[in-house]
Amino acid sequence: MPLDEYMALCLGHPEHGYYATRDPLGAAGDFTTAPEISQMFGELVGAWLAEVWRGQGAPARFVLAELGPGRGTLMRDALRVASRLPGFAEAAELWLVETSPALRARQAETLAGHGPNWAARVEELPAGPLYLVANEFFDALPARQFRRADMAWLERLVERAGPGLAFRWGPPRAEPELARRFPLAPDGAVVECCPAAEAIAGAVGARIASAGGAALVIDYGAWDGTGDTLQALRAHDSVDPLAEPGAADLTTHVRFRALAEAAGPVAVAGPVAQGVFLERLGITARANALARGRDAGGVAAIAAAHRRLTHPDEMGNLFRVLGFAPSNSAPLPGLDPAEPRPGMDR
Repeated sequence: MPLDEYMALCLGHPEHGYYATRDPLGAAGDFTTAPEISQMFGELVGAWLAEVWRGQGAPARFVLAELGPGRGTLMRDALRVASRLPGFAEAAELWLVETSPALRARQAETLAGHGPNWAARVEELPAGPLYLVANEFFDALPARQFRRADMAWLERLVERAGPGLAFRWGPPRAEPELARRFPLAPDGAVVECCPAAEAIAGAVGARIASAGGAALVIDYGAWDGTGDTLQALRAHDSVDPLAEPGAADLTTHVRFRALAEAAGPVAVAGPVAQGVFLERLGITARANALARGRDAGGVAAIAAAHRRLTHPDEMGNLFRVLGFAPSNSAPLPGLDPAEPRPGMDR
């Protein structure tokens, strides 16, 4: 089967899939996301949401949504700050796009005081302006891989090999869309595409263009590029993605150019490095405020979290931030509206 089908089964099978059977976050899980590292991350996202909402005229009713909200930590911290802006909490209708029963249960506990609603797909969100956050969501969507071979392309497949599984490359075939997207890919280069991610970006972009709002996408990846980025994580360590299907988290790096192009007729801002984005929003000032009155251990913990979120050698450069907004809206805080549009050199 193609790689994207294998990933979809491993991650989303209703009985044996990775996300259907566990809470993967934290020290006892397989990975840790930025909201679990420090409250500062979610708080600054909340400040961003509140400022964008205010700058767009403070709609009297809007849909506040998060894609793949984990335990609900980011949204809890975001609402603690955003709700300080008069009218925000009253206008917001909270929706979480989540398919995992285990994670929905955790989200219900974390956000019990905010009346959350759940949807399985972006298309199920109710009508109205949409203010959306997606942190480490797109990387977990099923991706396809191809290898260039002269003027043709070979797709990566997963097959049975004795008692286990193995990768192999399928037969060569023409792929005009890949040739358009990766015109300079040399012979033998591996490229990745994620149809599911592009479909969601298209749905979000169309919604924002027609109804208003904004989207904030935070994930690891790059604007463009080639290479095999498939990885499997278990207990915070890399493992063989074929060894135990459904027992490890499978991800690929996000190609932000593909998301920006798929979003359609919206203003695209970024991507910028996560560290730059958080510094522009005031994470250092927030860290200093949190550190006041703490003992040496507390100050050290806050400093370590600040470094992990922002330093170029940690998450600061690996993660990128992309924003969508209506074409006539004000510039999005922390991002670079002056950067070239999709299709232009970066």
